[in-house]
Amino acid sequence: MGESEAYSHMSSEGNIHTDDFTAIVTDYGQSIQQLVYTYVKDQALAEDLTQEIFIKVFKKLDSFKQESTLKTWIYRIAINHCKDYVRSWHYRQFIYDNDTVMHARSKDKSIDDKIVARSEEECLVHSVLGLPAKYREAVYLYYYEELTSKEISTLMNVRENTVKTRLRRARKMLKEKLGKEETT
Repeated sequence: MGESEAYSHMSSEGNIHTDDFTAIVTDYGQSIQQLVYTYVKDQALAEDLTQEIFIKVFKKLDSFKQESTLKTWIYRIAINHCKDYVRSWHYRQFIYDNDTVMHARSKDKSIDDKIVARSEEECLVHSVLGLPAKYREAVYLYYYEELTSKEISTLMNVRENTVKTRLRRARKMLKEKLGKEETT
C-alpha cells in the first residue's frame, strides 16, 4: 500500500489532514526516535527530541506538497532538527551517558547465544555511535532504515556518490575498529 493510500484523508491539494497524524506517528515514531538516538546517544533525550520533531511535523502538515515521499519529508525534518540541536549551546554543555544502548532481542536462541549476540551487537552499536556524525548518519539510514543511497542523498542534501563514499569509509573505519577489539 502506498503512502497516499495509507493516509486516506487527503485534501484536494494532496495535503494530509491532521486526522491521520496518529497513524503517521505510529508508522514513523520508532524509526525517527532511533535516528535521533544516533545523534544524541541518550534515550530520554531522543524521546524528547522525537516529540519535538512530531510537533514540527504536525504544524507543517499543510506545507507537505508530495514532492517527495512522506517518509523522506519527515526524515528531513528530523535530521535538520537533530543537527540544529547538536550545534546548540545546550547540547555542547550536556553530558550524556554513552553506555545507554538499544538492544534487539532474538526469540529462538539459547541463553549463551543470546549473551554472545547481545555483546556483539552492543560492540557494533558502540562502534557505529563512535563514528563521526556524517558517517554514522549514512550507516544508520542505509543499514537500519534500509534506505537507498539515492534516498539518503536526498535526505542529507548531498550527491549520491558522496553517500556511497561515506558508507565505504564508515565500513572501513568499523572494520578497523572491530578488528582491533577482537585482538585485544
